[in-house]
Amino acid sequence: MTLGPDTLDALGADLRAAGFTVDGVAELLGDQAHAALGRGVWWPAARVADGADPLSTLVRLFLLGAQVPRAQLEGTFPTASPAALLAGGVLETVDGSVRAALDIRPHSDGARDFLVVSDQDAALRGGPLRRDHVLGIGGASMSLARAVVRTPVRRALDLGTGCGIQALHLDGHCEQIVGTDTNERALMLAAATARLNGMSWDLRSGSLFEPVAGERFDLIVSNPPFVIGSGASDYEYRDSGVAGDGVCRTLVQQVGDHLNPGGTAQIMANWIVREGDWRDRVREWLAGAGLHAWVVQRELADPVSYVSLWLADAGESQDQTARRGGAWLDWFAEQGITGIGMGLISLRRPVEGEAPEQILEEITAADELVTGAEVEAFFARRGYLRATSDSTLLAARLSTAPVFLEQQSLPGPDGWQQVGAAVRRPGGPGAVIGVDEVLTALLAGCRGEVPLGTLIALLAAHHGVDADALAEVALPEVREAIGRGILYQAQ
Repeated sequence: MTLGPDTLDALGADLRAAGFTVDGVAELLGDQAHAALGRGVWWPAARVADGADPLSTLVRLFLLGAQVPRAQLEGTFPTASPAALLAGGVLETVDGSVRAALDIRPHSDGARDFLVVSDQDAALRGGPLRRDHVLGIGGASMSLARAVVRTPVRRALDLGTGCGIQALHLDGHCEQIVGTDTNERALMLAAATARLNGMSWDLRSGSLFEPVAGERFDLIVSNPPFVIGSGASDYEYRDSGVAGDGVCRTLVQQVGDHLNPGGTAQIMANWIVREGDWRDRVREWLAGAGLHAWVVQRELADPVSYVSLWLADAGESQDQTARRGGAWLDWFAEQGITGIGMGLISLRRPVEGEAPEQILEEITAADELVTGAEVEAFFARRGYLRATSDSTLLAARLSTAPVFLEQQSLPGPDGWQQVGAAVRRPGGPGAVIGVDEVLTALLAGCRGEVPLGTLIALLAAHHGVDADALAEVALPEVREAIGRGILYQAQ
């Protein structure tokens, strides 16, 4: 693509004038066709967007990969010259008609509308992807965008920016944004994405932290080429050229050198799982990093499922897929890899005097999504717990968040017999703790009115036990409840 800034500005104006936004496309297609398009089923949208109006033409060009008559271009791009778009590589001529050479699609963060420029995927183009293919909006990029802490900061780094999806979201709360990538085509399309959205990012070429040597940031985000393999680099968007999970390990081990005190880094990552606990491998990465960490494994894939997932996107022939997949599985077997963990690593550089705390857990429920608000709250809660002594905690007035009490019972000779109970904060990732009768009563009494120590003393008197002994048992459970966002200190 060789479009100048003026042509990109004109293109953006034409797209927006036609209503080429998330809401505009949804309204044109209707609920059913729009939902089908989101599932990768194209024909209902093609059936609806069959008019010659600009929005229908744009949907067929950029979202469906269809060919349109050359005569429709003048009305669709009244400001941008169709000849310039053809010469610049946005459009191309095929059999006398015109089709899109790039993927340009609307995107929203819930408050603002964006336009994202990337390469078309194999489903639209057909045939194998080019080696420097630039991935568009995908599951991993959206998971990261949802999980990024949105507290306003001065400097942010988007390491492995691709087409610039993370940078788009960062622009709303970061004064300066640096984006890096080893793929020159990615940097070119990221620059186009920035221009179409009226943004300016400092885009740099290079691997890992080489382009920002000696610099520090308040926020670092990365959706790197994390796919685990032998070290081959077939497609730049997924393959780092480093064997195994080495690229994610290196990111974790080096990111602290580029964070300001109190700064946050969030990395989408995959890790090798062999025998034993998956946490052991990631703990090795964190050892010596000196960072607070919250590592969440969202999924554990077996080798066949993992390889199949990544081969499905490449657009290769069945024979190519079989050969590449077989070699990939052979390498996994040689390495003793039985599974691949997939998840999010959130890191924070401690301020002076803090000892790093690292928590690794598996959270797989679909309704327990890791969001930026939850990540920020997690680190805030851990900070509160580190700074609060037991004596201070006993004097605190705590409140219980909106929670559910879930009880498990089994039928017995005398009717239903309770065998367990838990308290869950709805929607909170990992926000569940097991409870007994005493802790259930303690949580019910935490209404922000009475000091915790007084509540424990009342419970001890009711059950005829020593208050100090009960406090010794209850305080670790209270701390766990605070850490899970089930209890909090009333203001």
